[in-house]
Amino acid sequence: MNRAFDAVIIGGGILGVATAYELARAGMKNVCVLERHYLASGSTGRCGGGFRQQWSTEANTLLAMDSVKRLEGLEEELGYRTEFFQGGYLILAHSPEEEQQFAKNVEMQRRLGLDVNIVDPDEAVKIVPYLNKETIRKATWCPKDGHINPFLLTQGYANAARSLGVQIHLWTNVVGIMKKSDTFFVMTESGNTYQTPLLFNCAGGFSRSIGAMLNVEIPVDPYRHEILVTEPVERLWNPMVISFGVGLYARQEMSGGVVMGMGDPNEPVGTFVGSSMHFMYEMAQRFTRLFPKLDKLRIVRQWAGLYEMTADAQPILGPVEEVDNFIQASGFSGHGLMLAPAVSQILASMVVNKTKSEVVDSLNVKRLYNLKDVVKEKSVV
Repeated sequence: MNRAFDAVIIGGGILGVATAYELARAGMKNVCVLERHYLASGSTGRCGGGFRQQWSTEANTLLAMDSVKRLEGLEEELGYRTEFFQGGYLILAHSPEEEQQFAKNVEMQRRLGLDVNIVDPDEAVKIVPYLNKETIRKATWCPKDGHINPFLLTQGYANAARSLGVQIHLWTNVVGIMKKSDTFFVMTESGNTYQTPLLFNCAGGFSRSIGAMLNVEIPVDPYRHEILVTEPVERLWNPMVISFGVGLYARQEMSGGVVMGMGDPNEPVGTFVGSSMHFMYEMAQRFTRLFPKLDKLRIVRQWAGLYEMTADAQPILGPVEEVDNFIQASGFSGHGLMLAPAVSQILASMVVNKTKSEVVDSLNVKRLYNLKDVVKEKSVV
């Protein structure tokens, strides 16, 4: 088998597969994705499935807005149903400090063209019934946010990519990388070697180890993030609800189950994704604080995935100075699914069409080597 490609992408989650599709759509004919397990087996397939445009930094907001525009026509383009649903996002403020921060966020978001509003507790309860309005002071509401099925979105991209000639090699674990002259040699656990002049690091929680194979520091640390889903019940509400103060998000699936997730600030760095009893008890307490009338919901299952965090909770995008043509799309800090449609298209255009992107330039890895001027994304749960 010929294992020489115009581009090789490490990682078969949403970023890797979407990037492969966009490269092929832009005209690159010989692209290969290497995935250590199966498609969406990492963070993508374990995420909450939400997408939102409400962020505290301009870079994330712009990328998210571009992603939603892309998602709005993507089912038709890919010819694949993804359960794309714009039910909105309601983000809750519980303190004067959060109110002040949310006002700043909304001012910036509106300036960039986002349809977003600040609502009072009475309006919030109209949007999301069962919400305990005594716990909130204000909320922000964007009706064009929503949720999507991460498996279906990834598979839709994969099918379309394959139709354009992209090869996707599953169960292909990368164990070493060398670069000689202008060629990368990507070695796998099975003993095969892939050759390419262009290499993408879309390895999620394992991005740091991929960078280390080329002696490039990619400052991404993985942390476990746990989620559960309840039994299916009658329709309760449509939006995703987020509380940074309480520390959770919750939405109702199309099938009726309520999905809810949270991070633990005491979680150690690591790639362990087992489930814990502590999470289930803690989530029950947090959820019923916001939704006391829903305390009888029964849990069906729980699982965990990885948030691959950077110091500023914003992604690492674009080339690195140490190694030419080694392109990064990692460190999304829990919002890779939300930004993938825009990021994949921008990176493909930069490579194939030699376009420029101020947003990508602002998110280059070198900003994280000196944290003095880094602006942290505050809207992460």
